[in-house]
Amino acid sequence: MATMWSRTIGGPGGWTARLVLIGGLGAGLAACNEQNAYVPPPPPKVTVAQPVQQPVTAYLELTGSTEAFNAVDLEARVQGDLVAIDYQDGALVKQGTTLFRIQRDTYEAQLQQAKAELILQQAGQANAQSEYNRQASLGKNQFASEAHVEDAKTLLDQKTAAVMQAQANVDLATITLGYTEITAPFDGVVTAHLADVGALVGYGGPTKLASIVQTDPIHVTFTVSEQQVLQVKQGLAAQGRKVADLHAVPVEIGLQTETGYPHRGTIDYIAPQIDPRTGTLTVRGLFENKDLALLPGLFARVRVPVGPKQAGLLVDDTAIGTSQLGSYLLVLGKDDVVEQRRVTLGPADGALRVVRDGIGPDDWVVIGGIQKAIPGSKVAPDKAAMAGQAAGPSAAAKP
Repeated sequence: MATMWSRTIGGPGGWTARLVLIGGLGAGLAACNEQNAYVPPPPPKVTVAQPVQQPVTAYLELTGSTEAFNAVDLEARVQGDLVAIDYQDGALVKQGTTLFRIQRDTYEAQLQQAKAELILQQAGQANAQSEYNRQASLGKNQFASEAHVEDAKTLLDQKTAAVMQAQANVDLATITLGYTEITAPFDGVVTAHLADVGALVGYGGPTKLASIVQTDPIHVTFTVSEQQVLQVKQGLAAQGRKVADLHAVPVEIGLQTETGYPHRGTIDYIAPQIDPRTGTLTVRGLFENKDLALLPGLFARVRVPVGPKQAGLLVDDTAIGTSQLGSYLLVLGKDDVVEQRRVTLGPADGALRVVRDGIGPDDWVVIGGIQKAIPGSKVAPDKAAMAGQAAGPSAAAKP
């Protein structure tokens, strides 16, 4: 453009026109440079908060499984036809409820026969008693020999023994007759029946008819390693308690689909010795289960307190990141520059999680806008409180 203008203007004043034109172009380029100057963006805004400081309880975190409080097979112990099934499969029944009935007439007849034999032997005993009394009286007055008195006493003893045997036969017949009715030995749920009405049961040995399972209360069994046993003992010693006090220690469990440990019970059994094959000690907890939410055979997360409460730090669980090196938190450093801190975590307590190592109580942890907080970059922090701080007054820490 500058060359074209020089040719058009020409003449003595051409140089002047050229200078004016070049000066105008320079001013235009300077103006363009000012408009396109790079202005760095402001630091991204993030929300930061200091860790929650509160007492936490040290816990052992374990795994276990639920087991029925009672579980037995219902069997026919006498031979006969199954004449009635008096429950619905899967029903919850009370202790003493009749569940199955077996043909009774044969066993009723045997009981009557035993009772008749008892009456017969009682009559013979009464007669022998009278004879002995008579011979004993005659013997005192020298009218009967000592041999006759001893014979009468022997006969009385024999009749007395016969009565006792007849009474035992009556008792046995009564017990056998009772086996024709199978009742619930405790409150529980009865499984589906395994024999139908009219089937011959008890032939050649007991016949399994069904099972009954008691799940309220319910047990949870888990194992503790030798090292964990020693930790528990140390924790008890710190509280001035003994190993025998473990039976009063609370235990909490949670199922795979549950958050936290909503079920609470107490330890009711501890194996007397460590299994040398596995190096573990078997422990059992007892839990109420009135709503039957816990079923036998379920996998359960278990935690047991092992020491007094100690000061701890907790942060929002959502603020914790994970990399190949482990868990980390984003923390404000000098001049609001983000730092990545590797941390050692404890268990969750509601929306909070215990941080056992890696941060201090005065650190500001990024809890909002985490995607914008890049380690090594500066941010504009907006200070707040931990969102999960209202989750509860206590927390947990795994030793």
